[in-house]
Amino acid sequence: MDKMLDKRVFWLLLAVCALTLLPYLGFSDYHTKGEPRESVVAQAMLSDGNWILSRNNGGEMAYKPPFFHWCVAAASLVRGEVTEGASRLPSAIALILMTLGVFVFYARRRATELALLTAFVAFTSFELHRAGANCRVDMVLTAATVGALLSLYSWYERGMRGVPLVAIVLMAVGTLTKGPVGSIIPCLVMGLFLLLRGVNFFRAFALMVAWGVLSLLPYALWFWAAYAQGGQEFLDLMYEENIGRMTSTMSYESCVNPWWYNFVTLLGGYIPWNLLLVVSLFFLSYKGLKRPASDWACRLRQKVRTMSDVDLYSLVAIVAIFVFYCIPQSKRSVYLMPIYPFIAYFIAKYMLWLADFRPRALRLYAHFLGVLLVVLFVAYLLLRAGLVPDGIFHGKHAADNLRMLRALEDIGSLWQLLLIALSFAVGLMWWLAMRHNRSGRRTVWAIVLMTFALYLPVDMVYTPAVLNTKSVKEIAAEIDRVAPQGEGALYEYIDAGVKAKGDPVHFFEVNFYLNNRIGNFYKERPLEGFLLISQPDMELCCEEFSQWGYRFSHLYDAPKRKMQVYKFEKDR
Repeated sequence: MDKMLDKRVFWLLLAVCALTLLPYLGFSDYHTKGEPRESVVAQAMLSDGNWILSRNNGGEMAYKPPFFHWCVAAASLVRGEVTEGASRLPSAIALILMTLGVFVFYARRRATELALLTAFVAFTSFELHRAGANCRVDMVLTAATVGALLSLYSWYERGMRGVPLVAIVLMAVGTLTKGPVGSIIPCLVMGLFLLLRGVNFFRAFALMVAWGVLSLLPYALWFWAAYAQGGQEFLDLMYEENIGRMTSTMSYESCVNPWWYNFVTLLGGYIPWNLLLVVSLFFLSYKGLKRPASDWACRLRQKVRTMSDVDLYSLVAIVAIFVFYCIPQSKRSVYLMPIYPFIAYFIAKYMLWLADFRPRALRLYAHFLGVLLVVLFVAYLLLRAGLVPDGIFHGKHAADNLRMLRALEDIGSLWQLLLIALSFAVGLMWWLAMRHNRSGRRTVWAIVLMTFALYLPVDMVYTPAVLNTKSVKEIAAEIDRVAPQGEGALYEYIDAGVKAKGDPVHFFEVNFYLNNRIGNFYKERPLEGFLLISQPDMELCCEEFSQWGYRFSHLYDAPKRKMQVYKFEKDR
């Protein structure tokens, strides 16, 4: 039975999520291929007006359906161009909406304190928090999947009467974001839950198929329109990305990892809360662990039968999705993100149990966070004072590490100093107040506060400073200067990308900062223009290019990644 929702807590949660996530979205330049690979699709949509199957990176099709790219393009209309901040906004909004949805779902069925703690634990888990500030499709897919799961449960509570329209719409959003998996996962979880609750197999199967098919209709319409443009090339790409990826029959290896990979990434993705779980293990009793296996199996069956619907549904979601993504060879940490809110629910329940029966475990973990906040502040002071010598770095990455160190030393604007000081003050307050704090529940919320105090300077100050040393934004501007668009077209050549069976490599970051200007040298074989190429590839292919009839004059050497720019002409 639904309870009245405490709207004050809802608005507090919204304010906290928005204020700790939205402000820093544009602080970091692109520094990996993943983000510009997605945002350049939105760039192409805005420039060529093709919202179905736009081409980018020298004629390449997007590997995913277009809903996420539509969102990025829509967020970019305000400024008229795709920026780092605008491109990350859909993911951030998706994380915030999912967090609010999870809070509302559990608050209407459990205590408000438990629901709020669940929302905060999910929001601050490393994997979700990182994905919420990235221009990737995974956070939008996760929010749509989790929302569909929660909506399907509400439909179940209504006696499975009527059509779960909200769930169908959200599944449709999921499929338009990353393919049929957006419908398969919610239907799979709900179907298994219905079977465990004694619903007839054929009825459960028929209902899930019906809702799944309805949710696939928008995807089918897009698929038909995209096929009209892309033909067989589009069909081959979609088969590879959907059927081939799930059945481990792709023509090339993509994120191939062993069976235990998901366990490792789940542990890493739930930092810092997994550290609390480890600490708590030293405060538990293990007297009953020596029961025989048959006894454990009997107790497990009894626990499932007596478990509340909300708890069982949350558990089924975790197990079903985890096992589902263990099947294909292709495994990535972000695939498991839909289980994070449900894990957060059980972590929150466990934390409140610890508060009542093992408060010392919570206080020990709170001590750890307090120490960490103080240590980070002291480390910043040492860097700021120039007490960390340059000679501590060795090896081939020494120059990169030194640039990161210098970037951290240069931190010093007023708002940055205030954030760093605030983080230190929160840690110091814990140490000053801990002698007077004997309440386990207060310790729980002190841990939440210190977790946010840790994230704020890391997200808004330290991480952007470090990551921007890896950016090629300034290099792209220099390339645009030495090879201006008015004097000729710019092309790229990457030998590994030309010879790859699938998922070709491109200069994604440079291409984004040059507004999707780079063409494909290998396919187009132009008569003249500019060529962007790495130094090793030029040395490898120079003789072959000469045989094709090309003559090159060197223009520019980039200070990072061994990129070079040449002006070329072809003998006619």
